[in-house]
Amino acid sequence: MSKLRTTGTLFLMLFLALGVAAQKNKTTGSIKGKVKTESGSAEGVRVTARQGEREVAAATTDRKGQFEIAGLAPGRYSITFRKAGLSLAEIKDFEVVAGKSRSLGGDLVLPVDEGSLVFIKGSVFNEEGFSLRGAQIELARIDPDGATKKIDGRITTRSGDFAFRLPAQTARYRVTAKMDGMAAVSKDVEVDGAAVYRVALSLKTTPR
Repeated sequence: MSKLRTTGTLFLMLFLALGVAAQKNKTTGSIKGKVKTESGSAEGVRVTARQGEREVAAATTDRKGQFEIAGLAPGRYSITFRKAGLSLAEIKDFEVVAGKSRSLGGDLVLPVDEGSLVFIKGSVFNEEGFSLRGAQIELARIDPDGATKKIDGRITTRSGDFAFRLPAQTARYRVTAKMDGMAAVSKDVEVDGAAVYRVALSLKTTPR
């Protein structure tokens, strides 16, 4: 009898707890969504719900860029998205409704914070000093042992320009320009932090 009474008491406590949780879900709402990034992983983005200057609740995106903030009182919130290396994003005046889980809708794409990147920019000219459109540009990383590995490529614009965006880390790169009928030319670039690094390359016609 004592065992039956104990079991019945546990069921009653569980029933009451579920009832309280259900009631709580009816009086609060939640926000969910998915974040993407222009470059890199969407994991670890801090998503914050604010009312005015007050931070009410926060969550962090998972490996798929998904998040959910639950237990929010009905009202309007500003939702901010922050991660090192990415530009801060904000959705203002987002309404939370009691008893509902509202999705932000679609995928929010966070752009890269250009102040945290390395830019290698340059121009290609012919031997007369005119800009060369359509030249092939290869970017290779130079390892400490001198070996090179191609990591990206571009075609010069109408004005003969090109640009690469890279992580802000100390490294050495080799930029090579090629074009049919002309001798290829390369220049090495030493990178030691976030900044714009410029290079000019001149191609000469191959003698026949």
